[in-house]
Amino acid sequence: MAQFMDVGSLTKGIRSMFYMVTPNESSFENLEDVPPYLQQATPFFMGLMVVELVVSLLKDGSPVACVSDVVTSVSAGIISRMPTLFARGFEITTYIYVWNNFRLLELPWDSAWTWWLAFLAVDFGYYWVHRFAHELNLLWAAPHQVHHSSEYYNLSTALRQSLTQQFSSWVFYLPMALAVPPSVFAVHIQFNLLYQFWIHTEVIRDMGPLEWVLNTPSHHRVHHGRNEYCIDKNYGGALIIWDRLFGTFAPEGDKVVYGLVHKINTFEILHIQFH
Repeated sequence: MAQFMDVGSLTKGIRSMFYMVTPNESSFENLEDVPPYLQQATPFFMGLMVVELVVSLLKDGSPVACVSDVVTSVSAGIISRMPTLFARGFEITTYIYVWNNFRLLELPWDSAWTWWLAFLAVDFGYYWVHRFAHELNLLWAAPHQVHHSSEYYNLSTALRQSLTQQFSSWVFYLPMALAVPPSVFAVHIQFNLLYQFWIHTEVIRDMGPLEWVLNTPSHHRVHHGRNEYCIDKNYGGALIIWDRLFGTFAPEGDKVVYGLVHKINTFEILHIQFH
């Protein structure tokens, strides 16, 4: 029985990485009951990075990145989680405050309708978080340029996050707190981020009809490019429909060149975070 549960937890963990979970298995009444999906995903991050390396070696005969770049990206990911060692995430904290003091109605936490509404609302909020982080100089320079500083594009790049990102993103999710319970928000804010891990790869080239709705590796490669046609495009999290609706979509064309427009030419982690 214990072995069966281990296998069940493994498959659920893998599905969580791709947002392939049902409302029934990811709805919780209390915030304290919401699993720390991001922490639990660490073995899957490492495992998928190894799989990507092996596939790239078999397919192209070359590794997907240099060791220094991978170490820098992983280190940035560790640093970005440090604030949660001392306090609950800033996004969740502000959300709870608005929910406790200003909510207009209380959607049922165990309703599939609430789950799907939160899925769309978090992804919509992320689109605007991401777009503002690119189009406002302060938000670009302080938190977001860190994520784009790598000149490689692989799964480790997904971990290259800013220490200060959550201190600028919280405001975009607050309208949800007027109706959606914090426990539901806490689930989707994690799943939305987990989904974005696997799209940081060159191993997957095209996903056919799914490219119309989902954010895919092809779409996100464009987002990370410094080619002229790539700048300020494809902001979506799990879905690409917002970019199509608001005119920020661009399909993958010429070979994408990755990194910042003005190269920083360093792997020094603090310089990347604060330069």
